[in-house]
Amino acid sequence: MLKLYGFSVSNYYNMVKLALLEKALPFEEITFYPTQTPESLVISPRGKVPVLGVEGGYINETAVILEYLEQTQKGTQLLPSDPFQRAQVLAIAKEIELYIELPGRACYGEAFFGASIPEAIKEKTKAELLLGFASLGRHGKFAPYVAGDSLSVADLYFLYSVPLACAVGQKLFGIDFLAEMPQAKALLQRLESNPHVQKIAADKEAAMPAFLAMIAAKK
Repeated sequence: MLKLYGFSVSNYYNMVKLALLEKALPFEEITFYPTQTPESLVISPRGKVPVLGVEGGYINETAVILEYLEQTQKGTQLLPSDPFQRAQVLAIAKEIELYIELPGRACYGEAFFGASIPEAIKEKTKAELLLGFASLGRHGKFAPYVAGDSLSVADLYFLYSVPLACAVGQKLFGIDFLAEMPQAKALLQRLESNPHVQKIAADKEAAMPAFLAMIAAKK
């Protein structure tokens, strides 16, 4: 059986978890927090999550895990078989990660955990997010899903990255990054009504106290 290492508060973990659920694949969840202990580094070379445990060992990095699942497992197809269409989906997913997820993450500390982020970093985040959402508006199809008429890997990145970046925009800058993208807002509502997404949200809520306690213990 496949084993998913990570924790339910992690958005990257939840991208892989949703893929597994949508494909109706049996898997075991194993709580695994990012650490640099020798035991953790055997599972994850950088001590990061998620990690997928398979018969041959461990696979790390979300994008690689999702590709592996597409290549080796049955169930709902999350990447097109046509090479050009597949490249389009992967490009949008990568754009969301590089230009929305990562800039937004630089300000998660202040937006969600009460930390203070230097103004220079916040201004850089703001500028990069404006460009990132503009790119999403140009490249995303939202017809009705991010890359076309069916759920894809791009939607996994969209669902678990864009709302966090939007929260950063609202809390720190007073900006609604999706104000000019009603189709994107409609897609978020559609995805949030998915039973698998609702299960993941409930698991996240249940895991949040332990996660916050771990964060507090590190301070």
